[in-house]
Amino acid sequence: MIANEETFRHLMIRAQGGDKLCYASLLTECEKWLRRYYGRKINPSAIDDLVQETLISLHRKRASYDPTKAFLPWLAAIGRYRWIDSLRKIYRHEHDQLFEEMVADPQDEDMTARVSLARLLGMLPEKQAEVISLVKIEGLSINEASAMTGQSESLVKVNIHRGLKKLSSMVETE
Repeated sequence: MIANEETFRHLMIRAQGGDKLCYASLLTECEKWLRRYYGRKINPSAIDDLVQETLISLHRKRASYDPTKAFLPWLAAIGRYRWIDSLRKIYRHEHDQLFEEMVADPQDEDMTARVSLARLLGMLPEKQAEVISLVKIEGLSINEASAMTGQSESLVKVNIHRGLKKLSSMVETE
């Protein structure tokens, strides 16, 4: 069974009321939904951990759910925040590795360029850096970047334009 919005809302309202059976059903349905949600965003080997982290966040935040509002956007927001946190962890880990490799061979121009690019992207607002990285570095389309970030296609374009303009001015001043 694929739960719909009304089923999720009903289960959450009952779970907030103390119904343990409904809470268990809610978590099961949320797990299925999150697996589909993350299935298009991350490496399949990382889905289990991210789903579990998101379910833990849902558990911690369950009292903040407003029963008069839709459930799925609330769950999607929690999922998106957990996904961004996981990307940050990966980025930090890769950044640390890049730094270690650069220290090992400071003459490596490719490594120096990566560190410089990472440093420059770090100076941009997060949403601009994210879409520039997705579209201009990883080669995703505007549509794909829009789907991954939750930004509209026009906002992705605006963020890329503004971010590249800002990067250009930073490079010129340095």
